[in-house]
Amino acid sequence: MAKTGRPPSIHPTQYAALRRLVQDHPQATLAELAQAWAEFAGCDAPSTVTLAKTLRLAGLQRQRPPAAPAQRAAGAPRYGYTQRHRDTASHAALTDAEWALARDLFEPASGARGRPALHDRRAMVDACCYVLRSGASWRSLPAGIYPPWQSVQKAFVRWAREGRFEQLQDRLRQQWRLRIERAAQPSEAIIDSQSTRGSAQGGTLGFDAGKKVKGRKRHLVVDTLGLLLAVVVTSAAVADRQAAPQAVAQACARTSGSFTTLWADSAYAGQCVQDIQQRSPTVQVRIVRASTRARWDDTQQSLWPEQQAQAMPAKRWVVERTHAWLERHRRLVMHHDRKPIYATAWVWLAQARMLLSRLV
Repeated sequence: MAKTGRPPSIHPTQYAALRRLVQDHPQATLAELAQAWAEFAGCDAPSTVTLAKTLRLAGLQRQRPPAAPAQRAAGAPRYGYTQRHRDTASHAALTDAEWALARDLFEPASGARGRPALHDRRAMVDACCYVLRSGASWRSLPAGIYPPWQSVQKAFVRWAREGRFEQLQDRLRQQWRLRIERAAQPSEAIIDSQSTRGSAQGGTLGFDAGKKVKGRKRHLVVDTLGLLLAVVVTSAAVADRQAAPQAVAQACARTSGSFTTLWADSAYAGQCVQDIQQRSPTVQVRIVRASTRARWDDTQQSLWPEQQAQAMPAKRWVVERTHAWLERHRRLVMHHDRKPIYATAWVWLAQARMLLSRLV
């Protein structure tokens, strides 16, 4: 029985001519092939769907045309990881003005005896900032841009043990407070902690049952501007109230006991208040908690004065903003250092780097 219906736009007897047309235009689009066929056969151009089906029935394959390169306007910013990041590390390097504020802490004193340094101290500090910002391992330092990673790692360990990054942050914090017309040392502080994950080589880890995080915990004491006064890194299993007395004592020593008021949430209530005041007698702890609803710890009212149940002040949340500032640095997203002293040094360096960019 003869097949009825609409005749095909391209008859099977025309497949040979279609094959020659495809060979002459190997990278033409379907629309261009349809127009070329219309000019060759003297008929209306078939649709791209019909032409694609005909090519499939004829066993013909076209070469996919190369993608056209993206056109960018001259001078337009290019986002993402580019060749400039591979060749240079300008996003982590210190400027001349920034280095002038930190040089005396890392450069040897004039007339110092001993073997001359093989590598530039500024390049080593830039390498530390690169690792902090990118989260790369020491072995991943770009060769030819920075000194050998072994030298940079040894310098970082030495500076961390000597407290150079803490000294730098303490100096810059005072300079920034004076610039915005504040006292050099704060009178109030806020304490809080954050649990972060730890890698397999990250030393002793713990499990924070409240946050469901296995790793370490950073206990921060900041002023009302969110600038660090003390950093204590412990296992995530250590409760906030256990590490608070050490952190507050460290902040008092760094500020010469200038701050007299410490704001804390209800996680530090109870015996922790007495432990803090026993170790730092000049500090008055104010517990911030919701007094309008019943809580499981309402039975512990006798453990702290009733007037300490304050309304939530706006400045209480600056410590949360400090945590967000620190998490901009990939090295601080996860703990990779075996010893807490090095994990603490990264925190001091992160905020010192931020203050350097503010001051210049």
